Parts: sequence; structure tokens; C-alpha cells
Amino acid sequence: MYQESLFAQGNPQATPLANRVRPTSLDEFVGQQHLIGPGKVLRELIDNDQLSSLIFWGPPGVGKTTLARIIAHRTKAHFITFSAVTSSIKDIRKIMQEAEQNREYGERTICFIDEIHRFNKAQQDAFLPFVERGSIILIGATTENPSFEINSALLSRCRVFVLKSLTTADIEEVLKRAIHHPAGFPGLQVDCQPDAIHLIAQFANGDARVALNTLEMAVLNGQRDSQKVTITEDDLSQLINTRSLRYDKHDEEHYNIISALHKSMRNSDVDAAVYWCSRMLDGGEDPLYIARRLVRFASEDIGLADTNALNVAINTFSACQFLGMPECDVHLTECVIYLACAPKSNAVYTARQRAKKVIKKTGNLPVPMQIRNAPTKLMDKLGYGKGYQYAHDSKDKLTTMKTIPPEIADEHFYLPTDQGREPRFKARLEQIKHWHENHPSK
Repeated sequence: MYQESLFAQGNPQATPLANRVRPTSLDEFVGQQHLIGPGKVLRELIDNDQLSSLIFWGPPGVGKTTLARIIAHRTKAHFITFSAVTSSIKDIRKIMQEAEQNREYGERTICFIDEIHRFNKAQQDAFLPFVERGSIILIGATTENPSFEINSALLSRCRVFVLKSLTTADIEEVLKRAIHHPAGFPGLQVDCQPDAIHLIAQFANGDARVALNTLEMAVLNGQRDSQKVTITEDDLSQLINTRSLRYDKHDEEHYNIISALHKSMRNSDVDAAVYWCSRMLDGGEDPLYIARRLVRFASEDIGLADTNALNVAINTFSACQFLGMPECDVHLTECVIYLACAPKSNAVYTARQRAKKVIKKTGNLPVPMQIRNAPTKLMDKLGYGKGYQYAHDSKDKLTTMKTIPPEIADEHFYLPTDQGREPRFKARLEQIKHWHENHPSK
């Protein structure tokens, strides 16, 4: 937990560049114009001092903390920050009681919780009564989906604002402002070429904090002539090697990207499918997880339209088990391309769904006696297996025997399409149907 006066200023050189040049007003803030542009909802709430508790949801480095601080400055409120790592419920309740006392004296308290999703249920619940009474304005910041990570009772009392990743142009503007900010590099004249600024902005991948940290390192290691520092693209080569990808194998982005892969293949968009598969691999995803999803896709979205699709997927899974990363990346890519190009049919999947629906409705229908085994004399005496017809004894390998419960005799689960190889199965079903029409059961 950390408390500060609105106007407290530390030693500017003792803090990172991102903190030294942090905007203090909405006019200085870069990005998120869909929320704070003229006439937009959050801007109106701030300008009219009508804020209630809210949640900022967005990727790292897009201004969640900065917006919270700007709001505190704008409303002249006491600003408190909490850490999910160090704050106990006892600490929370103590500060909340002080906030309630301050409210009685007319002082407002903004309680900012960065990474609020890291607070457990009990910690989140500790804020609830104070939010309800208006003792505090709670501002939570999270990179995770609030629907899953924040208690429903607390979430229902907060308004959620979604912040977007900054564009390359946004980050270029942040860098230019930092270079010319009085607290940015006092005593130094920084000459950062436009191409170098653009390179840093691209490398940051939508994260202003990454961009500013990179700029600060570049200035510290740049070519210095007295009080002038020059930064070129060559100077950045050692600082910018690998762009960090936002991907968490256990949280929402994991599910977003596997969904994107599945739907790209379903839409037969090969390039998109290869891209999303590569995003997962480069983000450190378990190749066997991807392979399992491909096996599922082969039957769910292709099925009998291409009877080789499941073979390809199973072989890919085996290759991933045998080789592992990084060698198996090419096998996964090959499989993704094959499945994306294959003809599509969900007839197998929908057959399963129809059967589930009928089973739920009809319950445990008894197995017809003629297709039950009769391993004991008693079962034989009771009629188990009576009337059974052995299909291989028939010339056409078909019989007039009924094998489905009579209660659902008119149900049809598998309805083949005209895609790929599936017309062969459709024709076979028509042939079987025609045979039965000419050979009615007695």
C-alpha cells in the first residue's frame, strides 16, 4: 500500500523516465481518444466531476495508472494505491476507515488498485462496503478480463472502460514529448533520429512503458558529445533484439488466440491460420495443446468431407510428441495449412449434437431385444437376441432388422453435405434407404 499527496514530487532523477514524464492532464495524455476525446463518455465524466468507481481494462503500458492519477489531480482527491502482493485485509480496512473519516471532513479519496485481478476474493470483498457507501472512489486497473477475475458484487458497482493498445504513431508522439519534457533528460540535448524513434515505437508493440524504458537505455548508451546525445538506428541494434509478445498460456489471450486459429481454419483463411498458430508458438504455447485442438478441428469442422484430415492431425500430434519444439513447428504449420484448405463439413459434429438432444429428451431407452446378446440360458429364455439377423449372411449386407429404439425410429442424426468426399456417404445413405424401401420389414 502506498499513499501520496496530490502534489508530492520526488527527485526526478531517482525515478524511471516513464514516471518523470507521466502526463498530469488529459490534454497531455496520448491515445484512448475513444474514451477521452472531446465529447467522449470518460472525458465528460472527468470534466463534470461525476466519477463513480470504475475499472480500466487493457494491455500493459496504455495509460491505466496515468489516467487514475490524472483523475485524482483533477478532483483534488487524496490518492491511495494498493499492492495485491503486500496489502493484507487488515491494512485495507484500516485505510478504508481513514477514508471514511476523511469523507466526513469533505475530502475525497481515490483508491487505485493496479492489477486488481491479483487480489483474492477476500481482499476484493474488503473494499465492497466502502464502495457502496461512497467512502472511496475505487479505480482498478487490470490486464485480464474483469468478468472472470473480479468478484461479481464488486464488478457490478464499477463501470468498466476498455483501453486499447497504443498505435505506433501514438508511441512516437509519447517518445517525442519525453525527449522535450523538462524532466525527461535535464541537462542533455537528445538528438533521436525519426527512423530511430519509429524503430523504438514498433519494438514497443503498443506498450508506452517499454518504449520509454528503451529510449532511456538508448540515451544512457548513446553517442555523447559534451551535453549532446545522438541516437541512431545502429545504436538501437543491441537494445532491440526480440519484440516481446503479449501472450499468457493460462489467461484470456490464450483463449482469444486459439479461438482465432480455429475460426481462421474454419473460414479457410490459410494465411490467418498460419499467423495465429505462429503467434501461439512464438508465445511459448505447448505444441501438444495446439495439436490436440487440431485433432478436434479435423472431426468437428471437416469430418467426412475429407477422411484424411483426421489422419493428418493425428500424425501431427505424434510428430509433436516425438520431436517437441522447435522442430515440430513445421509439422503444426503443415497441419494448419492442410486443415484450412480442406473442404468443410460440420455434419459429424451436428450429428453428435442432435443425438445428445434426443437422449436428453428421451432418457434411457431400452436396447431392442433382437440386438441384445444372450450369453446365459435365462437371457435366451427371456428373448434376448430373438429375431437377430446377421448382415454378412445377406447378399447386400443389409437386413430388415430394426436396431434403433422404436420411440426414435424417425430421427436422423447424420445429414451429410455436398462438400468434399461427403457426397459419397450421402449417396451410400440414399442407397441404403432405397434398399429398405424395397425390402420392408415384416
